[in-house]
Parts: sequence; C-alpha cells; structure tokens
Amino acid sequence: MRRPTDLLVGTAGAVAVAAVLGLVSLAGDGQGAAPDELRSLLPPSLLALVAAAANIAVLVLAAVAAVERLIRRAGRDLVRGLAAAAFSYGATEAVNAAVLALSGPTGPPEALSAGAHTWLLGGPAHAYLAAAMAYTAAVGPVRLARVRGGLWAGIAATAAAVLLAGVATVPALALTALLGATGAALAGFAVGAARPESLTGPMVEELRRFGLEPLTLAPAGTDGEGNRRFTADTPSRRLDLVLMRADDTVQALKRLGGMVLLRGPVAPPVRLGLSRRLEHAAVMGWAARAAGACVPDVLGIGDVGAGSAVLIREYAPVRTLEEVREEELTDAALEGLWRELALLHRNRIAHGSIGGDTVGWRTGGRPAFTGLSGGSVAAAPLKASLDTAALLTAVALRTGAERSVRAAVAVLGLEAVAGALPLLQPAGMPLGLRRRLRGHPGVLGEVRARITGLAPEAPARPARLERMRPRTVVSAAVATVVALVLANQLAGVDLTTVAAADAGWAAAAFAAATACMVAAALALMGFVPIRLNLWTTVLVQYAGSFIRIAAPAGLGSLAINTRYVTCQGASAGLAISAVGLSQAVGLLTHVPLLLVSAYLTGTGTDRFTDFSPSPTLVAVVLVPAAGVAAVLLVPRLRGLVVERVRPYFQGVVPQLLDLLQRPRRLAMGVGGTLLLTAGFVGSLYFSVLAFGGQADLAAVAVVFLAGNALGSAAPTPGGLGAVEAALLTGLSTVAGLPVAVGLPAVLLFRVLTFWFPVLPGWGAFHLLQRWKAI
Repeated sequence: MRRPTDLLVGTAGAVAVAAVLGLVSLAGDGQGAAPDELRSLLPPSLLALVAAAANIAVLVLAAVAAVERLIRRAGRDLVRGLAAAAFSYGATEAVNAAVLALSGPTGPPEALSAGAHTWLLGGPAHAYLAAAMAYTAAVGPVRLARVRGGLWAGIAATAAAVLLAGVATVPALALTALLGATGAALAGFAVGAARPESLTGPMVEELRRFGLEPLTLAPAGTDGEGNRRFTADTPSRRLDLVLMRADDTVQALKRLGGMVLLRGPVAPPVRLGLSRRLEHAAVMGWAARAAGACVPDVLGIGDVGAGSAVLIREYAPVRTLEEVREEELTDAALEGLWRELALLHRNRIAHGSIGGDTVGWRTGGRPAFTGLSGGSVAAAPLKASLDTAALLTAVALRTGAERSVRAAVAVLGLEAVAGALPLLQPAGMPLGLRRRLRGHPGVLGEVRARITGLAPEAPARPARLERMRPRTVVSAAVATVVALVLANQLAGVDLTTVAAADAGWAAAAFAAATACMVAAALALMGFVPIRLNLWTTVLVQYAGSFIRIAAPAGLGSLAINTRYVTCQGASAGLAISAVGLSQAVGLLTHVPLLLVSAYLTGTGTDRFTDFSPSPTLVAVVLVPAAGVAAVLLVPRLRGLVVERVRPYFQGVVPQLLDLLQRPRRLAMGVGGTLLLTAGFVGSLYFSVLAFGGQADLAAVAVVFLAGNALGSAAPTPGGLGAVEAALLTGLSTVAGLPVAVGLPAVLLFRVLTFWFPVLPGWGAFHLLQRWKAI
C-alpha cells in the first residue's frame, strides 16, 4: 500500500533541497555564524563523550527496533526503514558533493560550513544524522515503550554535540533534517506499507459457483498447519473454509527438518506444492468419512487466485481435549476416543498429528478427530502405533497416566498398547505435543512405568527414531564453516613463521595469559560469599582449563567452579547462584567494553571531528541484533539458547542484591572480571607484536571480545575452531593485519591461553581431587 502523501512530502523535500543548491550557487562566500563562539561553550572532550554515548544508544535502539519489527512479522517496515537510511545517506553525500562543486574555490557559504567536515565526501550536511533520522521516521510504529523516544533523543544529542563543537551550523543541520525527512518519505512510497491481501471476494465467488450463497464470511483463526480458517453462513447451514497458499514455506521447512532429523515413518510427509496439499487433505477427509469416522464432509475445492485455494467443508465444531471440563472426562468418554481411533486404524488410516487440540467431542457427544490433513491412508502398523503413543500421552496430560493407560487397554487390548511402549519418547510425538511435554517432562516416564507394570515382558527399550540430533547437525555445520574459513585464510601462508616470534613479546603474552588465571580466581572469590584460598582457587581455574577441552565453551569452568564452591562448604543452590552471578557480571561488563572498544576503533582525530560512529561499531551492533532476531523468531533455536544460558543465571538476583551490600566483595569480583578481560586482550595484543604486527589496541580488544562471544556460542569444546576463525578474520578485517601476521599471532595466543594450561590443569585437577577440594 503506497500513500500519496509520502510522494508529495518526498517531492516537496527534493524541491527544497534543489532550492538550497540554487541558493548556494548564487550566494558565494557570505557571512554567517561564528563557530569559534560555539566551540568555547563546552570542552571538545566532553562533547566527544556525549556523542559517543548517543551514537551507541542510537545504534543499539535501532537494532532493538529492527528485532521488534521482525518479531511482529513487520518485515516490510524494517525494509522501509533500511531503504530510507541508505537513500538518505547516499543523497546527503550527493548533496555535499554538489554544494562543494557549486561553491567554487572560495568554498560553500559560511552559513552552511563551519570549517571542518570529514565525512565521506565532505560538505555541510551530516550523512550519519540524516540516515538515523530517516530510519527512525520510516521504520514504523515500534511498540516497545520509549524506544522511538530514545532514538530521537540520541539523534538530538549527537546533533547538539556537532553544533556546539562548531562542526556544523544550524542551517546545515536543517538541511540534514530535510534530507532525512525526504529519504523517509520517498522510501515509504517506494516500499509501501504492509496491507493484508483480501481474498474475501474470490472466496464468495467460489462458494456461489458451488451453489452455496454465503450470507456472512468471518475469519476463524488458523488450523494446526497455520492455514487461515473462515466460517461462512448460508441459508441452510454453516461452512468451514480452509485457505491454503502456495507460498507456505514455513511449514515446508519444518517438514524438511523433520525428514532430515527423524527416521522413516516418524518423519512428517513433505508435500511441496499447493495442489498436492489440497488433494491430500481432501483424500484424507473422504477416506475417513467412508470409514465411518466422525469427520466433516468435504464439499469442494475452489481456486481463489493469487496462488491460493480454499477447501470447503461442512462446519463441525469440536470441543477439544484441552477445552472440556475435568468432570466431563469420564472413563466412557475416554474409551470413546480410543474406539474412534481404532476405527481409523482398522481402515488403515493414520492421523499423524494427535494432540490435545486435535482430539475432542462433537456437540452430540461423539468423539472426533481434527487435523487429519497431516495423516496418511494405507498406513503401516508403525504409524498406527505412533498414533497410539501420541493419544496415550495427550490423555495422560489431562487425566494422568493411570486413567490414560486403563482406557486404552480396555479398548485396544494390552498387546496393542504394549506395542507402543518403545515409541513413547519425545521424538515420536507430533510437534504440538512435544511442546506441551516440555512443561511436563515426567509424563512419558509415568505412562511407560504404568504399561511396564501391566506387561513386564513388553519391549521397554525406546526405538531409535532420530537419524541425528539437532546438536549433531549444528556441530557439523559449524565445523564445516570453520574449516572453510580457515582453509581460505591459510592458503598461501608460510606456517614456519610461527617459530620467528620475538621472545620478549612472546614472554609478555605468556605473562598476560598467566595473569588471567589469577584474575579469574579473584573474580570467583569476590562473588562467592564464603572465604576461599587464593592459590587453591587459582589451581581450580587451571583444572577448569583441563576440563574445557572436553566440554562446550564455558560449561566446563562453570561445572568445576560450582563443585569447588560446594566442597568448600556452600550449599548447592548457593554455589550455583554465586557462580552464575560471576557469569552474569562478566556479560554485563563484556557488552559495554565491546561497544566502547568498537566506537574507539578507527576513530582518529578526524572521526571525532564529525562525531560519526565507526563502521566497526555499526557492525558490532548489527551482527548481534541479527543473531538476537534469529533466536527470538525461531522457537527451536530460542529453546536451545534458553537451555544453554539458564545454568549461568539461575538464582542470580538474590546473590546480586547481597553483593551490592558488600563493596569490598563487589570491587574484587568486578575488578577480577575486568582484569581477566584485560589479560586476554593484552595477551592477544602482545602476540601480534611478537610477529612484528602493528595494530590499534581498541581494535584488538574488539577482535577478542567478539571472537570470545562467538566461541561461547559454538558447540565445540572450548569454542575450538570457531574462536580461531573469528580471531583471524577479525585481525584481518578490523585491525587491518595481513594474514601472514594474524595467523601466527592467533596460534600463539591460543597456545598460551587454551592449550598450554591443559598440562598444569591436568595436574591441578588430580591434586585437587586428592585434597577433596573438587
């Protein structure tokens, strides 16, 4: 949907910009504001600090707004905002070039020029501010409280710093704002606003073609596969309409993932193409009805255009298992469900998607199943057993394992129920049921125990239903990417240069790496509320270095520190929360350090002149924002991240409140955390110097902090492979080092901080075990 007002505003803005350029060509060298008077109001260092904080805030809030738009499925809004920012930035640089070209040798009028301008092409308008204004205006209505206000406040603070520093004049900032507004309006017209495509008219026409005159047509939510549903009232009856689209890629990707991860009959069928999905849904409905099952009759299939079709069925409301009251779940009602399922299975029909929302009772009380479009005809016995396992679980979630098994045995017999025992595992359940089981992890065990009690001779060993675990897929993918990156970086590199390290700088790198162990011990001692011996705690950190070669990054140290604190007299809950607090504080210090270092990277005196953020800072904000968006938008990935992060932050709040009342402990813990980061950064920096490299310390800090974050997310032990690739890539791109210097520096750094501590860590681990300290 394109609004004419956007075109009018954009056109008016373009005309105004053209008028400014015309005035520039006529004005020549005029008299304007005196920038020296503004520069004397506040010290430049203070203005630089304000601008730095404002730039970081704007970039972070812009990333938050982008993630919020993605979560709300408003991708068009995000595209509009990014297009507006890109257009405004480019237009500003073009206007700056035009102003300089039209001004002649005397330069632009003083009203537009304060003297110093160092962005890409030079000139009066500030490209970064124009892009930020355009993005904020065009990204759409962000629903998070104060985000939009924070964006405008950050932009205003940067503009004030630019003005007070004498970098730009008031007319120049007005021109910048005009360019931002013009870019937002033109991008809004070019991209347009999202508007749901209405297919109401074509659906009404299709109903009439089948001789069904609709009086009303109303939306009725979605079905289990995400298809939109509608209800239509005709003079004689009510109809149920299911709208299917050809571009349903989400469901197709879910089925493809299931086919890769699960074996044969357990994997969901992959039906690509609208016609195949429609035909299968209709066949399932007709086959179930022919078998005598209580399913709605399929009245027709209509084509509504736009790559969509509608499945027309009679309206048959069902009160699902999740909706009925507890007192209605009698033994007779439960046995009726099993008889209905047995009827389907006798006719070789498998449901395939049984859950609490697809099982229920019609208005007259007869049991019924919905969501049959995911099932199959001529189904193998294994598919019937999977249905049995799913219904056992769904009923057990409402009534308990004892009643669920009793009703199933009363209808199917003990042998049939016992045959489903190996399939009672999460991998054998439909997706909706698996999600419910996450909140009730003990239900499957209770059902299995009940069946085993009735049939001790039944095969109790779970069947192998998974081809591979998701973790295996992720590990293989990460390993492949890391191998490709390293192979590309290592091409043409002479590895013999590793032996040419300067002994003095290498010794300094070793000393910094050793200091990291003392810093980690101090941090742990500060966050744990009981007294710990310093050198014993240092030995524990070395033992953690030995453990982490066999555990994902961070988890080995977390486990051994928790064990150590417990053995020193703390309760298990106190040890977990105290160690978790140290991890939380590490994260809280890690992020600001990364942002500040990124801002300082590449910021020489020229960059501070116009107060624009460095490209490194933009990348540091945007890349994590993309990762956060992926985590929030993909439920499976979100669950994996929550499961990975939960041990670090369990019970942190009470410990944090207690720590705030003890300044000495707080200073030791935070100081140790900062010293730990400084030690790692120093070791990497000295490793670079050991091979003759010259790099900015802030750039090296960005490389380490970003590489360490990537390594923590990698599923490999100690982030092995991922950290090396990230550090090498960062030193090449951010710090500007050649691969011939970056590669040996990274190898030396990893030897000193990862591999060398393993040997003393092995000795420390066994010594601490002998002392019963862990």
